[in-house]
Amino acid sequence: MEQNNGYTTEDIILEDNQLICALTKKIKTTSEKELTLQSMIMMFNEEYNFDLNDMEREFTFRYEDEDGKTKRAKADLAIFSPERAHDSENMIRIAIVFDSKVKNNDPKKGVDETLGTYLEYTECEFGVWTNGNDLHYLQCIKDEFGQAQTIDISDFPGKGQAMKDLELAGERAHPRKPANDSLVRTFKRCHDYIYGNEGMKKTAFWELLNLIFCKIYDEKRRFMDAEKGISYRRRFWVGVKEQNTEEGQNKVALRIKGLFSELKNDNLFKEVFDGNEQINLSPRGLAYVASELAKYSFLDATVDVKGTAYETIVSNTLKQEAGQFFTPRNVIRCMVEMMDPDQNTRVLDPACGSGGFLVMVLDHVRKKIASNMFSDKSGVFLEAEYNSFQVNDAVKKYAERMLFGFDFDPDLKKAARMNMVMAGDGHANIFNINSLDYPEGQLVDKDKVALKVAESIAISQDKNFNFDYPMENAFGKFDMIFTNPPFGAKVEVDRSISRRYELGRNPVKDAYGNYLFNGTEKTSEAPEVLFIEQCYNFLKPGGKMAIVLPDGILGNPNTEPVRAWILERFKLLASVDLPVETFLPQVGVQASLLFLQKKTAEEKLIAVSDENYDVFMAIVEAVGKDRRGVPVYVRDDDGAELLFNRKKEWLSLDEKGNPIPKSRNERVKELDDDLPKVSEAYKEFLKKR
Repeated sequence: MEQNNGYTTEDIILEDNQLICALTKKIKTTSEKELTLQSMIMMFNEEYNFDLNDMEREFTFRYEDEDGKTKRAKADLAIFSPERAHDSENMIRIAIVFDSKVKNNDPKKGVDETLGTYLEYTECEFGVWTNGNDLHYLQCIKDEFGQAQTIDISDFPGKGQAMKDLELAGERAHPRKPANDSLVRTFKRCHDYIYGNEGMKKTAFWELLNLIFCKIYDEKRRFMDAEKGISYRRRFWVGVKEQNTEEGQNKVALRIKGLFSELKNDNLFKEVFDGNEQINLSPRGLAYVASELAKYSFLDATVDVKGTAYETIVSNTLKQEAGQFFTPRNVIRCMVEMMDPDQNTRVLDPACGSGGFLVMVLDHVRKKIASNMFSDKSGVFLEAEYNSFQVNDAVKKYAERMLFGFDFDPDLKKAARMNMVMAGDGHANIFNINSLDYPEGQLVDKDKVALKVAESIAISQDKNFNFDYPMENAFGKFDMIFTNPPFGAKVEVDRSISRRYELGRNPVKDAYGNYLFNGTEKTSEAPEVLFIEQCYNFLKPGGKMAIVLPDGILGNPNTEPVRAWILERFKLLASVDLPVETFLPQVGVQASLLFLQKKTAEEKLIAVSDENYDVFMAIVEAVGKDRRGVPVYVRDDDGAELLFNRKKEWLSLDEKGNPIPKSRNERVKELDDDLPKVSEAYKEFLKKR
């Protein structure tokens, strides 16, 4: 075996449809069922603390049915008592995995027909059945005469736990940090349940978000209560058997609906809601969804995990029309890492959509805050402090003071505010305005913007800065802008708006060949061009901007005046050319990332032709996926996918709730993505300047 740079190659070659099993380290064919099984392996290991050595996949066992006949069965994943032989007598958990074509009531492969039967005729007490979408936990209870009965439960015990521990825990139970894609699957499962079982096809998304907010509010009360010296008691919880009875379902509904009424009037959340929202799920449906969400700690989940789960639901619900689509997370991360905002950076996204850029900025600053506060910690122990009281308090203050987002769509404003709360707050500064129409316009939040920006400046380091615009106007007040503005021929800007822009007029050349933007009004102008000028207006002198732009602006002969306008007013920091796969399969557009810095009055006195400075440039060839959105992995020169040695580390909780470090060694494929390399190369570029 050869080893080099953290990856390994053996006498094996992975095909495009293959993976390495996290449990056996053997090659498996990628399929829907196999991906679900891999997710279950990691969930049992990271969330339930079962050791990999105590697991076995495709475990075959025998049992006698009620007629005394010996039958063979197979557990797709079996878990055994710690350090005991892998035989049916020591089997303590059974997992049955199918693909999504198999329904839970299938007459041969359904929950009762497979898992229920296996539990009834073996000594194993607990099991789980899944088809990738549905997840069913069962407990088998046997009386003194050996009569068995299987009952539905919302969860089963982890390593070192008994059922009584879960039953007694209730409001004192420790929600788990989600592993791998657990939260994505949970959100989708809850959404699909509401959509298919509650008769709410048009409102399933908002019903789910209301419950997600209840969960987040309940977790945040831990810090709110601590500030007031009150003992924290969870209210968003569901007993493991509570959803099985009408009485239990009604108790859950009463508890959580009361929590929702409370949060709508809380200072932290009331600006997110109109005030007339209600939870309309039936007690049965509410108990089911709440039991799924209650298992996990949303605050302890990483921003990537929460963001991916959230955007999976948002993107399937809020149709991306008029040139709007989500910016891929790897693109957002690259842009934020290159600009490197900190606690004193006032940030704006004037086309914020669901808030992806703002959430990433918040996470970036959170990590800086935690590193400064806990400089003696690193790795998983530092990560554990990301949601400590001290860090959360500092992050909340930063977000409330320094993060701003504008969007034309009121639904996206609400979605962005919810995304921000889930990431760590900052939702109060998300406004429903037409950024291109500012400081004019008719949308509801137009007059609120300048007031909130002025409040930010009054308590920030730049309170004595000599701003170009008065405090009654938000122009000239931001340190950084991150944005992916709507663009394309389908997006039309009203002429009454575009005529107010220099770039909304036809350029003419003076005697020296310089462009003057004082010609006749254009009949139309691309919104992304006008966004460049409006972002310039919002920035402070010396402020920086990272923007996604179609390549036509940067290369077409007919957009030369736009490039001239940019170079007269900005210093070009960096240009990153993206491949067409970047935004597919959402939309096919050739785009680049442009990084600019607004010139000061003194810098504008220097002619563009006399300027002399270095510019970082990069061409991205791979973004981790192909045109269909299928992941693409790193390969060797012969086209074989490389396997990388990685140590997965996390903090778990022991039986007493104390954190303990855990790890496992993995051999995994890595996405073929140049963007992380670009952000690192830019950091090195800055060191050499």
